[in-house]
Amino acid sequence: MAQLDRRYAGNATREVGRMDEGLRSFMLGVYNYMAVAVALSGVVAYMLYTQLVTTDPGMAATSASGAALALKSGMFVTPLGKMVLLSPLKWVLALMPLAFVLFLSFARTSAATAQMVFWAFAVAMGVSLSSIFVIFKLGSIYQMFFITAAAFAGLSLYGYTTKKDLSGWGSFLIMGVVGIIIAMIVNIFLQSSALHFAISVIGLLAFAGLTAYDTQRLKDEYFTVAGDGEAMKKASIFGALSLYLDFVNMFQFMLSLFGSQE
Repeated sequence: MAQLDRRYAGNATREVGRMDEGLRSFMLGVYNYMAVAVALSGVVAYMLYTQLVTTDPGMAATSASGAALALKSGMFVTPLGKMVLLSPLKWVLALMPLAFVLFLSFARTSAATAQMVFWAFAVAMGVSLSSIFVIFKLGSIYQMFFITAAAFAGLSLYGYTTKKDLSGWGSFLIMGVVGIIIAMIVNIFLQSSALHFAISVIGLLAFAGLTAYDTQRLKDEYFTVAGDGEAMKKASIFGALSLYLDFVNMFQFMLSLFGSQE
């Protein structure tokens, strides 16, 4: 009997080891997808920025009087920049990533299709983020990015390792995000600096909480999809999307609060 007990205990230990190894592999896949998407968005954003502005007035967009259109001291808007930054198209580009998120959230797709849409979303997000290089100093963008990356890593590690159940945070945080979106729309018309500050503070806290919550949620989700290759791949993509949104929104709110503008 004792020998049987040891055998069952050994089998259980090996099974737990396989599950732990599978979980680590799954989460590593999620983080890899997310990291590549963040890098892709950053490259697209910077490359587009270099096409939006120029230091050469001769290459800049011109007004009806023939004068170069200056965006700031020594910097002029190119024809593409005038269309992207100063026309109603800027709102289309700003909202374009939302269309990809909605598609991934509600459309039934294969893992391969979801992956293609995810990469398209990362490109669209890069287009939307290109304006930060116009507004903020490059050094400040780098600084806020690395601070956000460190904070994200810490929060995600907490969500992965904590024994505390964070599931109760979900509805509260999502309601907070909905409130932030409504407040941001209202502030387009009010242009209140106090409301803008409040939105940035609350938004930063909300997405910091979502980082820990989403990490634990993904960890728990693994145990429901383990063994199903297609389901695991889709879960990796959707998980990367969640963490990507948490990271990028934290980064944007950090820039809004602490970034140095040109």
